[in-house]
This record gives sequence, C-alpha cells and structure tokens, in this order.
Amino acid sequence: MLSSVSRDRIALAAAVVGPFAVAGGLIPFRTAISGANMALVLVVAVVAVAAIGSRLAGALAAVSAAVWFDFLLTEPYGRFTIAAGPDVLTAILLLAVGLAVSQLAARARRLHLVTITDADHLSRIHRTTQLVQSGAAPNEVVNQVRPQLVDLLHLRGCRFEQGVLLGRPPRLEPDGSITPRPVHSSSQPGELPDEDVELRVSAGGVYYGRFMLSPTPGHAVTLQARLVAVTLADRVGAAFDAARSGPDRRT
Repeated sequence: MLSSVSRDRIALAAAVVGPFAVAGGLIPFRTAISGANMALVLVVAVVAVAAIGSRLAGALAAVSAAVWFDFLLTEPYGRFTIAAGPDVLTAILLLAVGLAVSQLAARARRLHLVTITDADHLSRIHRTTQLVQSGAAPNEVVNQVRPQLVDLLHLRGCRFEQGVLLGRPPRLEPDGSITPRPVHSSSQPGELPDEDVELRVSAGGVYYGRFMLSPTPGHAVTLQARLVAVTLADRVGAAFDAARSGPDRRT
C-alpha cells in the first residue's frame, strides 16, 4: 500500500501530466466537439486527481486543465490566447469548477478518515461528545480530553492553557498537518516536532485556549489519530462555547 507521502507525490505529478494528456487526446476532435463538452472531460481529470491527492494537487490540476484547454483546444491553437468569447467563459468556469471540486474532495477525504476508523477512535469522540451534551463544565471536558490526547498521540505530556497565546510554536492544524513541518533530516512521515506543539481550541470564531502537546521523539503519529485529536479539541471548544452562551445552548 502506498504511503500518504508517495500518494501525494503521484497526485502532484498527475495534476501536471493528467490534464495535458487528456487535452492532447482531444486534439483530433476539437473541431467536432464543443468547447463546453471538452471542458467537462477535463473536469473529470481534475476530479480524478483531487480524489487521490491533496487539496494542492486538486488545485494544481484545475489550473493545468484551464491552461491546456486554452493552449490546445481553443483557437488560435498553440497559443495562450482565446479568440472566441464563449471559450473564454468556458476556460474561466473550468478553472472555477476545478478549484471547487478539489476543495470538496479534500473535505470529503477528511470526513472519511475521521468516520471510517477503528472503534477506539470513535469511542473517544462519542464519550467526549456525550460529556459536552450533558452540560459538563469546560474544565471537566478538558480533563477528560487531555489524557486521551496523551494516549492517542503517544505524548510525553499535555497541558491546557486557557486564554493564553504566547510565542509561535508548531501547530496541529484542522487538516491534521503540522505547520511549520519538521525540518530535521531524520524526521519520518507523521513524526511530530521535538518541541511542544499547540492544538488550538475555539468555536464560533472565538479562541478559548490551547492544548500544548509534548511529543515523544521519533514516534510517528497517523493522520487518522491527528484528525481525531483535532475533533476532540473541537468538542472542548463546543463546551466553552456552550458555557459562554448559557445553559440552553448545548452542542
């Protein structure tokens, strides 16, 4: 089975080559098929790339499709110029639709990874959601989630800082990535940085605090586990939001 890194590299290559190959295959038919129909064929290529790759790969495929549609399939052929007004609109729509599809595909993959996972991950999310829905105080939810994060991400330690936002430590992002990415040469895919990583807690655009995660050096963490950690932090944010909004609002 391909690793996520290998799959992303293949998707990036396909994002460049795929739309070009499809557009090239349409050249013999470009006088017989309307520009709109050729654009639809290129959208299929963008969808294929977005389905297997990252958001970046999908966006790159959308740009590549629009470029090769212009260069190979619209008059004057072989030039980055479009003579017909309808073809200009088609090229713009091709780019817009391709970008939208790449975003939707990335979102769908994330939801799939969170929901189609092992029973232990689902159990963590379910228990925390039930606690929030019961009206538990935010600190109670924090105290339940903190040891779960330690176990889930194989941490040396974890603390919660309420309302504190100091420094610029590495951050666990909503899509499960770490920014900035670890740069030491020995880092493996999924390995967290050696320093503490922040996992922010917010809801409704309001920042409530952050978990400071102390990773175990050399221990890789799966993307699924990181996405579950983000979901647990979201539940903590919901608890703070419910407490701020009053007893009648529960998430």
